[in-house]
Amino acid sequence: MPPFDLRQGAKPVITTLYLVSFLKANVDRFYLLAPALFLTAIFIGALIIYAGLHAIGRPPQVVGVKHNQFFGPFFAGYIIWMLGPVERVLVGRVSPNFITAISLILCLATGVAAATSHLGSAAWLFAFGGIFDILDGRIARLSGRQTKSGALFDSVSDRWGELAVFAGYTWYLHDSPWMLSVVAAIGASTMVSYTRARAEGLGVELRGGMMQRAERIVLVSGGALLAAWFAADVDTVSSATVILGGTMLICAVTSTATAVSRLVVAYRELARRESVGVVPDVEEVEPASVAAPVPARITSLSSPDLRKVRPLEQH
Repeated sequence: MPPFDLRQGAKPVITTLYLVSFLKANVDRFYLLAPALFLTAIFIGALIIYAGLHAIGRPPQVVGVKHNQFFGPFFAGYIIWMLGPVERVLVGRVSPNFITAISLILCLATGVAAATSHLGSAAWLFAFGGIFDILDGRIARLSGRQTKSGALFDSVSDRWGELAVFAGYTWYLHDSPWMLSVVAAIGASTMVSYTRARAEGLGVELRGGMMQRAERIVLVSGGALLAAWFAADVDTVSSATVILGGTMLICAVTSTATAVSRLVVAYRELARRESVGVVPDVEEVEPASVAAPVPARITSLSSPDLRKVRPLEQH
């Protein structure tokens, strides 16, 4: 009788155990990421239909499409086309401020999900927050309910929402040096919005940039979704930290480039106006007319001075 080879007999057992472990890890990943994967499938399927309609010469008719350098007219039109049925349901029935509040709540929930290591949930919560951020402005325009107070609420909510999202990812990466990349992303994204706000306060319109709010939502959500795939298995969880940290680093670098680019454009335009004697539309007080410093006091929210403030939606 030939001797029994333990190594040869163990090979099928090891292979079976590896296969079971592999299947279990991927089943866990599927259940963890099912909502995000489902939304991604719908997104891709609808994009194929939209592209097909363009290819056969029957493009959908969409109005009020705004696009930037990264998302061109085709992709921006696709987003508005997808949101069309939702818009028709909401117009005249839901307040734009209510939609803005939902967007803010979703961003706050994103931060909580990220901080508690639910990266898959954080990805699709932030994506939904971005969708509602698009809807509030469009619903306001379509229903004729654009107000300065609503524009202020929208801009401030966007900033608080992003801070909540980045705070959640900061906590997730607090044991890693990659946490510094989130801190850099917070500062850079804030400067993108501040530079535009300050320039527009001096009469210079700024619209460009490679990393505005929409791009940040897509980048961070995509990075979180990819990181969640690796975080679902204990053997690859360390890769999730690297992926998420790298995503935040990309966000920080590109946002910094956007902020600097806006600064250069605004500075050159203001310098050009000064060289040709064009004075920006900014109220200045003559030094001789100032007798003594008086504490600022707002007497009424309906003050004429406040009504002069032009609403800004900074991204």
